[in-house]
Formats: sequence, C-alpha cells, structure tokens
Amino acid sequence: MKHLFLSIIVCALCLSASAQRVVNIDLWPKGAPHKSSVKNDTARLTVYIADPKRATGRAIVICPGGGYAGHAMKTEGTDWAEFFNNMGITAAVLKYRLPHGKAEVPLEDGEEAMRVMRQFAGEWRINTNDVGIMGSSAGGHLASYVATHAEGSAKPNFQILFYPVITMLSGITHQGSHDNLLGKNVKEKKEKQYSSDLSVTRVTPRAFIVLSDDDDVVQPANGVNYYTELYRHDVPASLHVWPTGGHGFGSKLGFKFHMQLLMELQGWLESF
Repeated sequence: MKHLFLSIIVCALCLSASAQRVVNIDLWPKGAPHKSSVKNDTARLTVYIADPKRATGRAIVICPGGGYAGHAMKTEGTDWAEFFNNMGITAAVLKYRLPHGKAEVPLEDGEEAMRVMRQFAGEWRINTNDVGIMGSSAGGHLASYVATHAEGSAKPNFQILFYPVITMLSGITHQGSHDNLLGKNVKEKKEKQYSSDLSVTRVTPRAFIVLSDDDDVVQPANGVNYYTELYRHDVPASLHVWPTGGHGFGSKLGFKFHMQLLMELQGWLESF
C-alpha cells in the first residue's frame, strides 16, 4: 500500500495521565491529484491513537473550521482528541489544503484522510466499518460533503457536525466560505453541486448536528435543512439547537452548555 511509505513521525505525549501515541502524516507525499494554488500548501493528518487497553475500534477524522480561509486547529481540532481518546476512539485532526476557488482541493483531502485511517486500521486497532468524520463551520461543509459524496474506503460510517455550513446557495450560505471554496462569480449549478443537503440519500451516514439559535455567522437553517433532508431520507440523525452560544464555540469551556453537549455527544456515540 502506498501509505506504507508515508513519512511518519511518532512521539509520546502525556494525556489524562496515560501514554498517548501521536502520529503525524503527510497526506500526499507523492503529490495530490489536484494541485493547490498556494505553493507548499500541504495536507497533514495528526492521529491521536487510542490506548490499546481502551480502544473500541472506532475512529474519527476531525475537520476544523475557518471559512475555508484558515483552520481553527485547537478549539475545533486538537482539543477534541482527549474527549474521543477517553472513549476509546482514535481521533485524527486534518489540516486540509485551502481551496482559493479550487473546491476539489480540500474535498479530496477529506476523502484521502478517510482512506488513510482505514489503510492503517490493523496497526491502529481500527474497525474499518466504524470510521466517522467530524467538522465545524466550513469544516462541517467539508465533512458533510464527504459524507454525502464519498464512496468505497473514503465513505464515513457516521458524521458529527458543529454549526456547519451546508449549502452554497445564495441567501443561506456563509458567503465567505462560499467565495473561498468556489469563487465569487459562480453559476447556480455549481453551487447546487456543492450543497450537501441536496445530495442526501438513503445511504448517507447517520449524523449528530449541533448549533445555536443565535448564530449570526452561519445561519442555523444550514444545519436544520440538512437534518430535514436526513429525516426525509430515513437517515438516523440527532439535531441539538442550543438557545445561546453564537458561532465557533467548539470545545471552549466558556460555552454555557459545554458539559451538556459532551454528555449528549457521548450518549449518541454509545447508542450505536
């Protein structure tokens, strides 16, 4: 397998008083199918491998948000590793390439990250039929796109979305994410192509969706409409709308409903 030749750096960290193995991977050591328009922009995967004594076989790829202009790597990425590892889940944080109007670039990174997790399933004690994807804000668009479009070893078994950008259609989309992903002057046909709610089918993986009612950055209608399409296609889904919290609360302890969120997410993960 090609990824046996990836450049891998393994180091030991201490997390929750237990040894944690962290692996850093260059996602495209031999070059990606679609080239980034930014020189030296590379995709990397940081994998926090669950303690073998706790490992359940489940794994998740985490896509931080940032409006497709940057990455909220901490609060929407690495800070979640401890939560998942404590549940025996191996967590991989994806630093995807930014699109600059070339939508294929970050989206193929998301799919390749899923493939890598399954290719290393034996080494990392992962069940290939229990690998999910998580994303926040624009990362939620990336995660939902992979969930609704990927096939074979790139297709997730479940999805977790925090205040996600879902549609690219004018009036509901987050305009910054739209422009960074597709460009400013784009036809409606292409906007529909990259609107995840329009691509839901009966084989779309189950979902856990979180957002706040007072989000004034990404309209709550994005997540709500996605949930509606999942429901309409008989896909198991759980929608959680908090009364306050705004946008981008991620793993922040200052989020008023932080503990309730963790309990509900844990309960959902333990339900299947």
